[in-house]
Amino acid sequence: MIANIAARHNWVDVRFRYLADVQKGCLPSPVTDTRLDMARVPYLTMEYLRGESSEPTLVPLNERSVVAGDDSILLLWDGANAGEFLRAKPGVVSSTSALVTPRSVDSTYFYWACKGQEDRVRAQTEGMYLLHVNGDFLADIRISVPPLPQQRAIGDYLDRETARLDALVVAKERVLDLLAERHRALVTYAVTRGVDSDAQLRASQVSWLGNIPAHWKVERVKWLLSERAERSETGDEELLMVSHITGVTSRSDSDVNMFEEATTMRYKLCHSGDLVVNTLWAWMGAMGVSPVDGMVSPAYNVYIPGPRLLSGYIDALVRMPAFVQEVKRYSKGAWSSRLRLYPEGLFEISLPVPPLHEQEEIVAQIRYETSKLSHLQSATERSIALLKERRSALIFVAVTGQADLGRDA
Repeated sequence: MIANIAARHNWVDVRFRYLADVQKGCLPSPVTDTRLDMARVPYLTMEYLRGESSEPTLVPLNERSVVAGDDSILLLWDGANAGEFLRAKPGVVSSTSALVTPRSVDSTYFYWACKGQEDRVRAQTEGMYLLHVNGDFLADIRISVPPLPQQRAIGDYLDRETARLDALVVAKERVLDLLAERHRALVTYAVTRGVDSDAQLRASQVSWLGNIPAHWKVERVKWLLSERAERSETGDEELLMVSHITGVTSRSDSDVNMFEEATTMRYKLCHSGDLVVNTLWAWMGAMGVSPVDGMVSPAYNVYIPGPRLLSGYIDALVRMPAFVQEVKRYSKGAWSSRLRLYPEGLFEISLPVPPLHEQEEIVAQIRYETSKLSHLQSATERSIALLKERRSALIFVAVTGQADLGRDA
């Protein structure tokens, strides 16, 4: 516990430039020397630093390498997260980061003091296409510096308390993962087995489907959907987009920055209930049924459901992971990241076709169960947001001496 750190006796406010050195990283040297005795160290990519990749890229050291240690501080200098401070791992600092080396202040305390200023640094990043830290603004930021014993006490406190809050966030994020898994399993079972758990099953003869109710049919898409070829004459219809996360949504509701054509005349029309497929990203699951009339990019494909499939059933079906894998199998391209799903490929895929009244029951069941899971998801997301707010507030009051954290520990 920390006693009486709120009393700012002997605290001083010092500009960042007088407290630390900042050294920008650089691109690694090409690995052209294959000698076994040549030293190679991890290259500190963001994926490696954030634990998304456990196996780092090893690069040779050279005279320009900026090397970080376990207790080093990194600042993301370029990119979407420019202005974020991170604790380093041993390795070579990447070209998009900078090594921050405190000169006359405890390293742990200084890291948390920088985290307390992070929002300000990020708000002042510059650049039209690639954001980067405003070095002059960073240098002039004032950091509150208490006497060294208090620095160490505050650093230890924040290490301990933020670790506790982070563990709670991780646990709640795991709950979100489990809810998502539950939803996927629910949809998959309903779409491929129906709502009658006692229904007799038979082999569908389709690998991705497995067993289905014996009275269901299996048909190729070419007999169930037809391509819509209508084009906008004015470009005034609502512009829609398709993603693997949200399905079909209005472009105006998205915060994604994408290149926009000078005119949307001749864009493809789609009607409510049509299946819209993002041709380039279908292999990732970017498809879904449109809830409204509108228009989409000419690079998309639009399909009209025939009388034997309900749009709600199609939407659930095409969002299934197993169906997405089948789509990938029928897509064309030299590389996996450049696969495209053309109509002739989609038309070859086989789909289950339950009786219409069962499709209605399936859609209703999915809607009901999704609603229940959504309430749990929203509550969990709110609790995560509150924990993160609590963490930010804890850091701020500790490094500015505005509260007695000893009573809060």
